[in-house]
Amino acid sequence: MTEKIQYQVTGMTCGHCEHAVRSEVSQIAGVTSVDVSAQTGMLVVESSAPLADADVVAAVDEAGYEAARA
Repeated sequence: MTEKIQYQVTGMTCGHCEHAVRSEVSQIAGVTSVDVSAQTGMLVVESSAPLADADVVAAVDEAGYEAARA
């Protein structure tokens, strides 16, 4: 079963920002797809197993941005 969760990310302004977030979130175990848009500030994470919101928020924080479940 695939789980799909949306997050609002603040602070992104460009493609480099998107890449940084995508790179960090992709490293979380179980993540199968990451779609991120600086224009909308949205992050959509798909996983093959349930993800802890804290793990996604921490990964976005590591990239230098803030996230909250949408």
